[in-house]
Amino acid sequence: MFKLALVQMRVQGGRKEENIRHAEALIRRAADEGGKLVVLPEAMTLGWTDPSAATEADEIADGYSCRQLRRAARENNVYICSGLVEREGTKIYNSAVLIDPNGDLILHHRKLNELEIGHDFYDQGDRLQVAQTSLGTFGVMICADAFARGQVISRTLGYMGADIILSPSAWAVPADHDHEKEPYGALWIENYQPVARDFHIWIAGVSNVGWITGGPWKGHQCIGCSLVVNALGEPVLQGPYGVDAETILYIDIELEKRPARGGGWDPLWSGSVTRTIHS
Repeated sequence: MFKLALVQMRVQGGRKEENIRHAEALIRRAADEGGKLVVLPEAMTLGWTDPSAATEADEIADGYSCRQLRRAARENNVYICSGLVEREGTKIYNSAVLIDPNGDLILHHRKLNELEIGHDFYDQGDRLQVAQTSLGTFGVMICADAFARGQVISRTLGYMGADIILSPSAWAVPADHDHEKEPYGALWIENYQPVARDFHIWIAGVSNVGWITGGPWKGHQCIGCSLVVNALGEPVLQGPYGVDAETILYIDIELEKRPARGGGWDPLWSGSVTRTIHS
Protein backbone atom coordinates (compact mmCIF):
# COMPACT_ATOMS: atom_id res chain seq x y z
CA MET A 1 0.00 0.00 0.00
CA PHE A 2 1.18 3.54 -0.68
CA LYS A 3 -0.27 7.02 -0.32
CA LEU A 4 -0.84 8.96 -3.54
CA ALA A 5 -0.81 12.75 -3.16
CA LEU A 6 -2.59 14.84 -5.79
CA VAL A 7 -1.35 18.43 -5.66
CA GLN A 8 -4.15 20.62 -7.02
CA MET A 9 -1.91 23.69 -6.97
CA ARG A 10 -2.20 27.27 -8.14
CA VAL A 11 -0.18 27.83 -11.33
CA GLN A 12 0.69 31.38 -12.41
CA GLY A 13 1.17 31.95 -16.12
CA GLY A 14 4.77 32.56 -17.13
CA ARG A 15 6.15 32.63 -13.56
CA LYS A 16 8.42 29.62 -13.70
CA GLU A 17 10.57 30.16 -10.62
CA GLU A 18 7.58 31.08 -8.43
CA ASN A 19 5.64 28.03 -9.61
CA ILE A 20 8.57 25.73 -8.94
CA ARG A 21 9.16 27.15 -5.45
CA HIS A 22 5.47 26.74 -4.71
CA ALA A 23 5.51 23.16 -6.00
CA GLU A 24 8.56 22.35 -3.88
CA ALA A 25 6.79 23.57 -0.74
CA LEU A 26 3.71 21.48 -1.54
CA ILE A 27 5.84 18.42 -2.29
CA ARG A 28 7.45 18.78 1.15
CA ARG A 29 4.03 19.04 2.77
CA ALA A 30 2.73 16.01 0.91
CA ALA A 31 5.81 14.00 1.91
CA ASP A 32 5.36 15.06 5.54
CA GLU A 33 1.80 13.70 5.35
CA GLY A 34 3.09 10.34 4.16
CA GLY A 35 2.74 10.77 0.40
CA LYS A 36 5.00 8.38 -1.54
CA LEU A 37 3.98 9.52 -5.03
CA VAL A 38 3.24 13.21 -5.62
CA VAL A 39 1.44 14.25 -8.81
CA LEU A 40 1.47 17.86 -10.07
CA PRO A 41 -0.55 19.51 -12.89
CA GLU A 42 0.04 19.92 -16.62
CA ALA A 43 2.52 22.62 -17.71
CA MET A 44 3.18 23.29 -14.03
CA THR A 45 6.10 25.60 -14.67
CA LEU A 46 4.49 28.11 -17.05
CA GLY A 47 0.79 27.33 -17.38
CA TRP A 48 -0.94 25.71 -20.33
CA THR A 49 -0.68 27.66 -23.65
CA ASP A 50 1.04 30.57 -21.95
CA PRO A 51 3.09 32.55 -24.52
CA SER A 52 6.14 32.30 -22.26
CA ALA A 53 6.61 28.75 -23.57
CA ALA A 54 8.52 30.19 -26.53
CA THR A 55 11.24 31.69 -24.32
CA GLU A 56 11.04 29.98 -20.94
CA ALA A 57 10.75 26.27 -21.78
CA ASP A 58 13.79 24.26 -20.72
CA GLU A 59 15.34 20.86 -21.25
CA ILE A 60 14.44 17.49 -19.80
CA ALA A 61 16.21 16.03 -17.84
CA ASP A 62 18.93 18.57 -17.05
CA GLY A 63 17.18 21.93 -17.50
CA TYR A 64 16.36 24.07 -14.49
CA SER A 65 12.74 22.91 -14.01
CA CYS A 66 13.36 19.19 -14.18
CA ARG A 67 16.56 19.50 -12.16
CA GLN A 68 14.66 21.18 -9.32
CA LEU A 69 12.03 18.45 -9.30
CA ARG A 70 14.71 15.77 -9.32
CA ARG A 71 16.28 17.40 -6.27
CA ALA A 72 12.88 17.62 -4.54
CA ALA A 73 12.33 13.90 -5.14
CA ARG A 74 15.70 13.06 -3.55
CA GLU A 75 15.30 15.40 -0.60
CA ASN A 76 11.79 14.17 0.21
CA ASN A 77 12.28 10.51 -0.75
CA VAL A 78 9.22 10.48 -3.02
CA TYR A 79 8.23 9.74 -6.58
CA ILE A 80 7.17 12.90 -8.45
CA CYS A 81 5.07 13.12 -11.60
CA SER A 82 4.67 16.57 -13.10
CA GLY A 83 3.80 18.38 -16.26
CA LEU A 84 6.63 20.53 -17.67
CA VAL A 85 7.08 22.77 -20.70
CA GLU A 86 10.05 21.27 -22.52
CA ARG A 87 12.52 22.65 -25.03
CA GLU A 88 14.51 20.33 -27.26
CA GLY A 89 16.49 22.35 -29.80
CA THR A 90 13.98 24.48 -31.69
CA LYS A 91 10.97 22.42 -30.58
CA ILE A 92 8.67 23.02 -27.60
CA TYR A 93 6.69 20.16 -26.05
CA ASN A 94 3.88 19.86 -23.52
CA SER A 95 5.59 17.14 -21.51
CA ALA A 96 5.39 15.19 -18.28
CA VAL A 97 7.98 13.32 -16.26
CA LEU A 98 8.09 10.64 -13.60
CA ILE A 99 11.04 10.88 -11.22
CA ASP A 100 12.03 8.27 -8.63
CA PRO A 101 13.16 8.91 -5.03
CA ASN A 102 16.81 8.82 -6.15
CA GLY A 103 16.10 11.80 -8.40
CA ASP A 104 16.39 9.73 -11.57
CA LEU A 105 14.11 10.37 -14.54
CA ILE A 106 12.31 7.09 -15.21
CA LEU A 107 9.57 8.18 -17.64
CA HIS A 108 9.26 11.07 -20.11
CA HIS A 109 6.00 11.66 -21.99
CA ARG A 110 5.16 14.26 -24.65
CA LYS A 111 1.47 15.05 -25.10
CA LEU A 112 0.02 13.31 -28.14
CA ASN A 113 -3.58 14.60 -28.30
CA GLU A 114 -3.10 18.35 -27.89
CA LEU A 115 -6.16 20.55 -28.43
CA GLU A 116 -6.06 22.47 -31.70
CA ILE A 117 -5.51 25.79 -29.94
CA GLY A 118 -2.35 24.35 -28.41
CA HIS A 119 -0.75 23.52 -31.75
CA ASP A 120 0.79 26.99 -32.06
CA PHE A 121 2.56 26.47 -28.72
CA TYR A 122 3.64 22.81 -28.67
CA ASP A 123 5.10 20.30 -31.08
CA GLN A 124 3.64 16.83 -31.57
CA GLY A 125 4.43 14.21 -28.96
CA ASP A 126 6.37 11.15 -30.03
CA ARG A 127 6.39 8.61 -27.20
CA LEU A 128 4.32 6.43 -24.90
CA GLN A 129 5.90 4.55 -22.02
CA VAL A 130 5.34 2.74 -18.76
CA ALA A 131 7.74 2.52 -15.81
CA GLN A 132 8.00 -0.42 -13.44
CA THR A 133 8.66 0.66 -9.85
CA SER A 134 8.52 -0.73 -6.33
CA LEU A 135 5.03 0.82 -6.00
CA GLY A 136 3.64 -0.63 -9.22
CA THR A 137 3.78 -0.04 -12.96
CA PHE A 138 2.93 3.53 -13.98
CA GLY A 139 1.81 5.01 -17.26
CA VAL A 140 1.65 8.76 -17.89
CA MET A 141 -0.63 10.74 -20.19
CA ILE A 142 -1.51 14.44 -20.22
CA CYS A 143 -5.04 15.89 -19.99
CA ALA A 144 -6.72 15.58 -23.43
CA ASP A 145 -4.71 12.44 -24.16
CA ALA A 146 -7.51 10.77 -22.18
CA PHE A 147 -10.18 11.46 -24.81
CA ALA A 148 -8.21 10.64 -27.94
CA ARG A 149 -10.62 8.75 -30.21
CA GLY A 150 -11.50 5.40 -28.71
CA GLN A 151 -9.39 6.28 -25.62
CA VAL A 152 -6.53 4.83 -27.65
CA ILE A 153 -3.75 6.39 -25.56
CA SER A 154 -4.96 5.24 -22.15
CA ARG A 155 -5.94 1.86 -23.55
CA THR A 156 -2.46 1.44 -25.03
CA LEU A 157 -0.98 2.13 -21.59
CA GLY A 158 -3.28 -0.59 -20.28
CA TYR A 159 -1.99 -3.03 -22.89
CA MET A 160 1.56 -2.01 -21.92
CA GLY A 161 0.92 -3.22 -18.38
CA ALA A 162 0.18 -0.05 -16.40
CA ASP A 163 -1.34 -0.57 -12.94
CA ILE A 164 -1.98 3.17 -12.59
CA ILE A 165 -2.19 5.95 -15.19
CA LEU A 166 -1.17 9.39 -13.97
CA SER A 167 -2.52 12.38 -15.89
CA PRO A 168 -1.22 15.90 -15.17
CA SER A 169 -3.99 18.20 -16.44
CA ALA A 170 -5.19 21.80 -16.73
CA TRP A 171 -8.99 21.69 -16.60
CA ALA A 172 -10.43 25.09 -17.50
CA VAL A 173 -13.83 26.74 -17.93
CA PRO A 174 -14.98 30.20 -19.10
CA ALA A 175 -15.12 32.84 -16.40
CA ASP A 176 -18.94 32.74 -16.37
CA HIS A 177 -19.25 28.96 -15.99
CA ASP A 178 -22.02 28.02 -13.55
CA HIS A 179 -20.89 24.94 -11.64
CA GLU A 180 -24.29 24.57 -9.98
CA LYS A 181 -26.07 24.20 -13.34
CA GLU A 182 -23.26 22.33 -15.13
CA PRO A 183 -21.14 20.40 -12.63
CA TYR A 184 -17.65 19.97 -14.03
CA GLY A 185 -16.04 16.59 -14.53
CA ALA A 186 -18.37 14.37 -16.59
CA LEU A 187 -15.98 14.34 -19.59
CA TRP A 188 -13.17 12.87 -17.51
CA ILE A 189 -15.32 10.33 -15.68
CA GLU A 190 -16.77 9.15 -19.00
CA ASN A 191 -13.29 8.63 -20.47
CA TYR A 192 -11.56 7.25 -17.38
CA GLN A 193 -14.24 4.77 -16.33
CA PRO A 194 -14.31 2.35 -19.27
CA VAL A 195 -10.52 2.10 -19.49
CA ALA A 196 -10.14 1.57 -15.75
CA ARG A 197 -12.87 -1.07 -15.78
CA ASP A 198 -11.66 -2.89 -18.90
CA PHE A 199 -8.01 -3.07 -17.82
CA HIS A 200 -8.50 -3.16 -14.03
CA ILE A 201 -6.25 -0.12 -13.58
CA TRP A 202 -6.41 3.12 -11.63
CA ILE A 203 -6.46 6.52 -13.35
CA ALA A 204 -5.62 9.76 -11.53
CA GLY A 205 -6.03 13.18 -13.15
CA VAL A 206 -4.57 16.19 -11.34
CA SER A 207 -5.54 19.71 -12.43
CA ASN A 208 -4.25 23.09 -11.36
CA VAL A 209 -6.28 26.09 -10.24
CA GLY A 210 -5.94 29.79 -11.06
CA TRP A 211 -6.67 32.25 -13.84
CA ILE A 212 -5.27 31.77 -17.33
CA THR A 213 -3.55 35.09 -17.99
CA GLY A 214 -2.20 34.67 -21.53
CA GLY A 215 -2.75 32.80 -24.76
CA PRO A 216 -5.99 31.85 -26.55
CA TRP A 217 -7.86 31.00 -23.33
CA LYS A 218 -6.89 34.17 -21.47
CA GLY A 219 -9.65 34.92 -18.95
CA HIS A 220 -10.60 31.27 -18.45
CA GLN A 221 -10.32 29.69 -15.02
CA CYS A 222 -8.53 26.48 -14.13
CA ILE A 223 -10.78 24.94 -11.52
CA GLY A 224 -9.28 21.77 -10.07
CA CYS A 225 -11.79 18.91 -9.68
CA SER A 226 -8.84 16.47 -9.68
CA LEU A 227 -10.16 12.94 -10.02
CA VAL A 228 -9.26 9.36 -9.11
CA VAL A 229 -11.07 6.38 -10.64
CA ASN A 230 -10.34 2.97 -9.16
CA ALA A 231 -9.75 -0.34 -10.92
CA LEU A 232 -13.48 -1.09 -10.94
CA GLY A 233 -14.16 2.11 -12.85
CA GLU A 234 -15.61 3.88 -9.79
CA PRO A 235 -14.82 7.54 -9.02
CA VAL A 236 -13.40 7.34 -5.49
CA LEU A 237 -11.95 10.83 -5.00
CA GLN A 238 -12.70 14.24 -6.53
CA GLY A 239 -11.15 17.56 -5.65
CA PRO A 240 -13.06 20.76 -5.02
CA TYR A 241 -14.07 23.13 -7.82
CA GLY A 242 -12.87 26.71 -8.05
CA VAL A 243 -10.20 29.13 -9.18
CA ASP A 244 -8.96 29.33 -5.57
CA ALA A 245 -9.47 25.66 -4.66
CA GLU A 246 -5.82 24.84 -3.98
CA THR A 247 -5.71 21.48 -2.21
CA ILE A 248 -3.62 18.41 -1.62
CA LEU A 249 -5.71 15.25 -1.96
CA TYR A 250 -4.58 11.90 -0.61
CA ILE A 251 -5.66 8.36 -1.32
CA ASP A 252 -4.18 5.06 -0.14
CA ILE A 253 -3.73 2.52 -2.91
CA GLU A 254 -3.18 -1.20 -2.47
CA LEU A 255 -2.02 -3.05 -5.57
CA GLU A 256 -1.86 -6.51 -4.03
CA LYS A 257 -4.00 -8.67 -6.29
CA ARG A 258 -7.17 -10.45 -5.26
CA PRO A 259 -9.70 -12.52 -7.25
CA ALA A 260 -12.33 -10.39 -8.95
CA ARG A 261 -15.96 -11.19 -9.64
CA GLY A 262 -16.31 -12.75 -13.07
CA GLY A 263 -12.67 -13.82 -13.26
CA GLY A 264 -9.49 -11.82 -13.57
CA TRP A 265 -7.80 -9.78 -10.85
CA ASP A 266 -8.48 -6.37 -9.36
CA PRO A 267 -6.11 -4.11 -7.43
CA LEU A 268 -7.42 -3.44 -3.93
CA TRP A 269 -8.02 0.09 -2.70
CA SER A 270 -8.58 1.74 0.66
CA GLY A 271 -10.12 4.98 1.87
CA SER A 272 -9.12 8.55 1.13
CA VAL A 273 -8.79 11.87 2.90
CA THR A 274 -8.52 15.41 1.59
CA ARG A 275 -6.67 18.37 2.99
CA THR A 276 -6.95 21.98 1.89
CA ILE A 277 -3.83 24.13 1.77
CA HIS A 278 -4.51 27.74 2.68
CA SER A 279 -2.30 30.21 0.82
